[in-house]
Amino acid sequence: MSRFESIDVTRLRWFVAVAEELHFARAAKSLGVSRQKLSHTVIDLETELGTKLFVPGAQPTELTEDGRELLAEAAGIIAGAEAVSAEPEPSAAALRVGFVPGVTVSKWTRIWAERFPDIPLAAIPTPMADQLAALREGRVDMCFVRLPIDRDGLSAIPLYRELPVVVVSKDHPISVFTEVTMADLAEERQQDAADIDAVAGAIELVAAGVGVAIVPHSIARLHARRDVVYRTVTDIADTEIALAWPSAATTDLVEEFVGVVRGRSERSSRTPTSEQRKNEQRKKPEPRKQTEPRKKPAKGRPATAKKPAKRRGR
Repeated sequence: MSRFESIDVTRLRWFVAVAEELHFARAAKSLGVSRQKLSHTVIDLETELGTKLFVPGAQPTELTEDGRELLAEAAGIIAGAEAVSAEPEPSAAALRVGFVPGVTVSKWTRIWAERFPDIPLAAIPTPMADQLAALREGRVDMCFVRLPIDRDGLSAIPLYRELPVVVVSKDHPISVFTEVTMADLAEERQQDAADIDAVAGAIELVAAGVGVAIVPHSIARLHARRDVVYRTVTDIADTEIALAWPSAATTDLVEEFVGVVRGRSERSSRTPTSEQRKNEQRKKPEPRKQTEPRKKPAKGRPATAKKPAKRRGR
């Protein structure tokens, strides 16, 4: 087995684009991603493999020996992954729910499994950059998204807001405070953390003592590590998480999941669970026996009591 076979296929495709172009900007353009995101992805891949794939500082871009070895094996690995993904899944989920980085869906999927054990639900990690396309292209039925998004043709329910935090190295002066303002960060070099999907690279630089990064609280928690801390920033806008789905595809299952997320009780569920159906069958009332109505005396004639029979003498 090749030591490269465990690499995420998307990362591998992006590496191949750079390796073939030998130019990060051109490769980023061909992939439709930012140059910074592509650079961070390559850095993450090198960290995962524990080796350099490109000669540091080389102009033009040049592959290392390990980089050339990976490029030689990449085509076969990608082809194998595509063949596996093309195979039909043995049991397709009835409801596919995407979620962007930072969203924890385990509570809702657990409640769903308890209420609807016969209706499978798939929770699908979805990059923030892909959240809208995943909904529009039908790759997911619903998605926990980070606002704002283009809501044209979509239904969206805002769920909660997240405070922004600043991530700093653990020995940074800001680490002694519980919260800060942007004025406190005026002298700091801020890493570009706008791309939530590639924020690991920015936090790696912060851990090395190169500047600070401002991210939503859940993202800082997701990338928590021992060499960084995060503190609340009180005077910049927070972010909002919502549950969205195509309005034209509002099915009973979609409405049921909305009810789960909103905290609707099982008793008020629109679709009866298997247990409820069993209970309903047990509780079916028996048909009432019809009793013959008592005869009333004819109108206008008083009811007369029956006279006792006279005893005859001997």
